[in-house]
Amino acid sequence: QVQLVESGGGLVQAGGSLRLSCAASLRTFGSPAMGWFRQAPGKEREFVAAINWSGGSTAYADSVKGRFTISRDNAKNTVYLQMNSLKPEDTAVYYCAARTVLRIGRLANEYDYWGQGTQVTVSS
Repeated sequence: QVQLVESGGGLVQAGGSLRLSCAASLRTFGSPAMGWFRQAPGKEREFVAAINWSGGSTAYADSVKGRFTISRDNAKNTVYLQMNSLKPEDTAVYYCAARTVLRIGRLANEYDYWGQGTQVTVSS
């Protein structure tokens, strides 16, 4: 069983920065591929970023490329999402997710475990 706990969300002005953290409790398997998704009110959950088990491969949605950076610290079983140059359209609940395979994925249904989400609100 994997438990994921997100933190770091909050209210920020447009142009500001936030760093989200996702602490994972892992048992029998190592550090799987992990991702961040977000869901705004009335919209479907969408892919934001993903990182493979070693951190050597990452992927980003076009809407956040160049502004967001995903990273991980396997010694701490923690994944981070550094968000810079935030825009009001980045407002959403951000979810951390983990897969039980090593490769990254861009689809929500490729992930096996989810956190409870953390709210990010960007004011204009």
